[in-house]
Amino acid sequence: MSLHVCEIFRSIQGESSFAGWPCIFVRLTGCNLRCRYCDTTYAYTGGESLSVRAVLERVEALGDGLIEFTGGEPLLQEPAVELMNALARSGRSVLVETNGSQDISVLADEVIAIVDMKGPSSGESEKMDLANLERLRAKDELKFVIGARADYAHMLALLAHVDTQRNTANVSPLFGTLAPAELAAWMLADGLYARLNLQQHKYIWQPDARGV
Repeated sequence: MSLHVCEIFRSIQGESSFAGWPCIFVRLTGCNLRCRYCDTTYAYTGGESLSVRAVLERVEALGDGLIEFTGGEPLLQEPAVELMNALARSGRSVLVETNGSQDISVLADEVIAIVDMKGPSSGESEKMDLANLERLRAKDELKFVIGARADYAHMLALLAHVDTQRNTANVSPLFGTLAPAELAAWMLADGLYARLNLQQHKYIWQPDARGV
């Protein structure tokens, strides 16, 4: 079995409640969505074909600790799902950032899903699998990218079906479009129980830097 891999690297986790922690990233090639604001379009195609063993060796060479599978869309590759599940069941802390269109029930209970539910600004909100809101396990998280009020209203409608005390909702201002202070003001005015989610890697390094 082989995986289509864009890049594997160690950096600082930039998002979610795990932000700030060292993390090994396995970025897979291929995505079924074409979000207008995508910042990883280079992962749509290309990369290299690696055996599961080769991926595992590269991950292990980068050390212990947190691992995140991202993309592209990592749940499109069945061998990748099997690897994520195996790593988590072995005791590794495994995150999977998925674009909201794929069924997360394929993930082992030990894997933490971070489900990015797309809003209207993405152009792909109609492709979300809304049943994922019911599939969330206790440690899973949600992510919402907010570029305009319409995205914020869309998020509020979805969060009405989520226990945000149980599942962290990460609310991200669209980088370069919506000021974090403006989004923070909306959240505070509404008494929203959610986490303002700034993309730390874009503040630490250049916003378009790869492998960080």
